[in-house]
Amino acid sequence: MPSLIRRALADASDAPGYPLTAGTPALRSAIAQWLARECGASGRPGVLPTIGSKELVAWLPTLLGVGPGDTVVIPSVGYPTYEVGVRLAGAKVVRSDALTAVGPDPSVRLVWINSPSNPTGQVLPVEHLRKVVAWARERGAVVISDECYLSLGWETKPVSVLDDEVTGGDYTGVLAVHSLSKRSNLAGYRAGFVGGDPALIGELLAVRKHAGMIVPAPVQAAMIAALGDEEHVAAQRSVYAARRDQLRAALTAAGFEISHSEAGLYLWSTRGEDSWKTVDWLAERGILAAPGAFYGPAAEQHVRVALTATDERVAAAVARLSGNRT
Repeated sequence: MPSLIRRALADASDAPGYPLTAGTPALRSAIAQWLARECGASGRPGVLPTIGSKELVAWLPTLLGVGPGDTVVIPSVGYPTYEVGVRLAGAKVVRSDALTAVGPDPSVRLVWINSPSNPTGQVLPVEHLRKVVAWARERGAVVISDECYLSLGWETKPVSVLDDEVTGGDYTGVLAVHSLSKRSNLAGYRAGFVGGDPALIGELLAVRKHAGMIVPAPVQAAMIAALGDEEHVAAQRSVYAARRDQLRAALTAAGFEISHSEAGLYLWSTRGEDSWKTVDWLAERGILAAPGAFYGPAAEQHVRVALTATDERVAAAVARLSGNRT
């Protein structure tokens, strides 16, 4: 854990009063500056800190008033919490990456996209992002882009939906979700934020005030420190990169094919068989992976191999894939 972030957390620990749901002015400024610098958002997007990103993904449809009779489009292969959030709101889920297949359905209220993707690591190009935003705006729907892995591009540079090349500085009907869990290794801090359409951010703030969805003051201080420093991000990237190189080579040598995986924290891997069979094969060698079946019917022949284990455990997994039990 970077010392400057731990120090900021400790220095702000004497915080007996209620923190601001909207975030301190310093935090809002830090988020806005980060969005301009790292996401190419030169306009003035609204911003709001969140208690990590998972709670926002789960509750965003409900917080935006989506309910029975509404439809939410989610990626065909994606993070299970997208669907959970839609179910919590009582709305209908449609899995689709090609919005033309969804048609002119007037009940579509939200469209989730995820780039870089969890679990596949796929990165959506600027042209695709533009088309999604245009499609949604024609139908009065909101686009929500989960960009928690934006800082972890390996073979290509991910683009934010808030980038000027996508929106031209007009954030109407567009939100981007971010997390410090991956880029700054702050999963235990529960530190995230959302930026985009100021009107939608205002709606979220109004509800979250009453729901008690408030980021603790010390965590807000830690977020400011994390967003203002890129050295620790580069150091964390180098750790992930080394693990990625080792695991990719070992998986390929063991007969796996790596799909997408051009960004993010995972290697989307397949042996051309049912994902549970692959999970069993890996488990016999003392290696844990997530079955693609968790992420949608279209992913049933893949497994997600994470780069988040310690260097020691990654080295052990590489040895076991090579046939050397350790």
